[in-house]
Amino acid sequence: MAEAGYALESPRVSSLARPRSGRRVVVSTALWLLVAGNAALMVWLWVHGGNVSDDLTTGELLTSLARITGLLGAYSALLQVLLLARLPPVERLFGYDRLTVWHRWNGHACLDLILAHVVLSVWGYALMDKISLPNEVRTMLGGGVYPGMITATVGTALLIAVVVTSVVIVRRRLRYEAWYAVHLLAYAGIALAWFHQIPTGNELVLDRVAADYWRALFLGTFVLLVAFRLVAPALNALRYRLRVADVVAEGPGIVSLRITGRGLHRLDASPGQFFLWRFLDRKRWWASHPFSLSEAPDGRSLRITVKALGDFSSGLAEIAPGTPVVAEGPFGVFTEAARRRDKIVLIAGGIGITPIRALMEDMSGDVIVIYRVVRDEDVIFRDELEELARERGIDLVFVVGDHATDDGARLLSPEHLQELVPDIAERQVYVCGPPAMTEVLDRNVRGANVPPSFIHTEKFAL
Repeated sequence: MAEAGYALESPRVSSLARPRSGRRVVVSTALWLLVAGNAALMVWLWVHGGNVSDDLTTGELLTSLARITGLLGAYSALLQVLLLARLPPVERLFGYDRLTVWHRWNGHACLDLILAHVVLSVWGYALMDKISLPNEVRTMLGGGVYPGMITATVGTALLIAVVVTSVVIVRRRLRYEAWYAVHLLAYAGIALAWFHQIPTGNELVLDRVAADYWRALFLGTFVLLVAFRLVAPALNALRYRLRVADVVAEGPGIVSLRITGRGLHRLDASPGQFFLWRFLDRKRWWASHPFSLSEAPDGRSLRITVKALGDFSSGLAEIAPGTPVVAEGPFGVFTEAARRRDKIVLIAGGIGITPIRALMEDMSGDVIVIYRVVRDEDVIFRDELEELARERGIDLVFVVGDHATDDGARLLSPEHLQELVPDIAERQVYVCGPPAMTEVLDRNVRGANVPPSFIHTEKFAL
């Protein structure tokens, strides 16, 4: 999920199980069988290519393992693209948050397989050619013996750069724009690998049907990518004609943008969801950023609220009314639809109040909202929150204090949560905020005897 003022990190999938109809189970099973079936076919191609034998030398064994890791690594790279290709049926089925987590872990697996392919190839061919590893590297990169090795090497380097910038500690030291630009190189890395796989892949060179199948996988991925990352947003831009209608300062470094358009009810957005927003002015047209709705959509306009934490979010206050907007979404399952208990607790930290504030318009019944801030002046939407609480019969609690102080150390501890909400163990708990707070609160809510299956967590990150 995304939010106002924070760039999207790979969020942890909610532990809350989503309701699953029979049709959803069938479609989900079919998709998993398709993914697993293609992987099994890769293994079959490898076996069929003569890579499994009792009389392989050490060099032949290593190159054999290099081939299967190469096939599976390339396949996982295609899956990596599709996981975040904005495929509406897939996103509705699994949720953008879950897809993002799978994208992260598949990315690690992809890089591990590709690096294993490189190491095993060099080592195995060096043994077979009876030369040293440095000499084998020079032979491979010479261009005359192994076609496409230069492009494959560049592609591998690009994929390594993408994974390194995804490491949280590194990413927090990069501007979001730089991180976004580096991630675009993943597409170039996959494309460059193509020029290595077809002419040198043993299983593909020997079998035309296998080569055509491999080409179909790449072509299908390319078509889906273009359709849902380029064509669909362009058509939606023409369909909805989104524009920035108003820019309002909510407090120091915090601004709300109201976006209007045509027929916005057709977006079918729910409170708690987010969009990927692209503001088409001179400074920001090239990058999209994720921000949650900070108000329940009414079919006429959408509102987001952003805290200035980076170059992009800091500049949103400068956006002029009338600026065209392209929005992809809605995404996310941090919604009323995930509700499985009558009694609810919504816990927000800092700017994480944005989707919680929208959810307050959608949730009825026994609902308690806890809003955690360090200072009283950090409270956002105080008047709106208090008015919504009165109108909808919601218990609203502000928890103010610095956890680094003696007085603030116990705030929202398991004991404090049980004091604030004596029946918390009987409630479903939604938690939204920065990663550190979310992780601590997840532990504390469990410590307050709430079953993990009824804790719904989303986290924001720089």
